[in-house]
Amino acid sequence: MVSGCGQWSQAQPVTETTAVTRAPETTTTIVETGISAVGQRSGLSTKAVQQKLIDLGFWLESVDGTYDDTTRQAVMAFQKFYQLNPSGATNEATAWLLEKVTIRPEATPTTRSLAEFDKKRQLLFLVRGGETVFILNASAGDDREYTEPDGNSPGVMITGKAITPVGEFKINRERANGWWIGDLGQIYRPKYFVGGIAVHGSYSVPAYPSSHGCVRVSVAAMDMIWDLDLLPRGTTVWVHE
Repeated sequence: MVSGCGQWSQAQPVTETTAVTRAPETTTTIVETGISAVGQRSGLSTKAVQQKLIDLGFWLESVDGTYDDTTRQAVMAFQKFYQLNPSGATNEATAWLLEKVTIRPEATPTTRSLAEFDKKRQLLFLVRGGETVFILNASAGDDREYTEPDGNSPGVMITGKAITPVGEFKINRERANGWWIGDLGQIYRPKYFVGGIAVHGSYSVPAYPSSHGCVRVSVAAMDMIWDLDLLPRGTTVWVHE
């Protein structure tokens, strides 16, 4: 049973002493520049991390040096792609690899415009005319069985399995504005591709599968998808293992 997210309803100098003159003492502030292991600190080095991620196609909202949620999401996507621990923090291994990588990662070769979701890596590739535009951290179905209240039908329980089905589908309906109450929780600006399963925005997009079947991306990423019209109706969504 494919259930998914369901339907919707909206330094200081020192003077000399005696006959000895000492050099001025200063306090030095170390400013991190270039790509370095900043963890999740904001600053100039984070700005360098952000710029490299953008250059490689891992989407984030702004190259401003602020280690915000979209930066964490982009770092997580980079870590997943290169099989690092997807913590979302720029640690030594991540900084080293960011510095070394020069070739922009790509989706599976194609000449089409589509969304490719890699279930194994939990990554969403947005492809336009065969070119990988962006790579996003995503979180889909965790394959658990569940029995939960129906958000649109008080007193009704829904039983199912949290599966994101494998195959090729098409975006067949969507809701453009704001949050909507799905049968199994709130969803942001969904684009449905099979039954009640959609690509949609969420405030919870961890490094692992966690949804009822939908493909979650960050709220900001979903706004970007709409703004750039990357998933219009009829676009293929290819889900594979």
